[in-house]
Amino acid sequence: MPKIYHLFMLLIVFVSCKDNKVILEDRQESEWAMVASELPMKIALNGKSNALVEDWLAFKAFDVSFDRMYDATYREDLVLIIEDLVENQKALERTKYPIEFDIPQVKGRQKVLKTFILKAKGDLEYRQDPKVSIEQMITAYNSLRNQFNVEVNNTLLEELIIKE
Repeated sequence: MPKIYHLFMLLIVFVSCKDNKVILEDRQESEWAMVASELPMKIALNGKSNALVEDWLAFKAFDVSFDRMYDATYREDLVLIIEDLVENQKALERTKYPIEFDIPQVKGRQKVLKTFILKAKGDLEYRQDPKVSIEQMITAYNSLRNQFNVEVNNTLLEELIIKE
């Protein structure tokens, strides 16, 4: 019995002395840098629309925080940017719109944008791939900006539209 015990202990010592190299990777998730370069770009405002939003401080703040999304390197950066977008979007809802943009078409597109911002925030909180929801958010933002351009370039009188 003692021979078996010593043989068993010797076997345990040999097995436990095996060189196991444990490599701990201390890296941050940098996969967002690749995804950020693949995102669609936002559309430009034309001259008339740009002149109207120059004095709209809440929209300018929202636009600046939206631009920061393209410079995000890590997922944590993106989480902070989306949280900032949520706050700026709430401030944008509370402010007074320029007269040309104080219409249901613009406000409806802003609500759709809010929905996709919150969807992207949820994807980031639950550690899901945010690429699709962020592309949808950019599409909604482009739709809002395009509506600004359409409203400024609209030359039909409102009375004519109502009569028909």
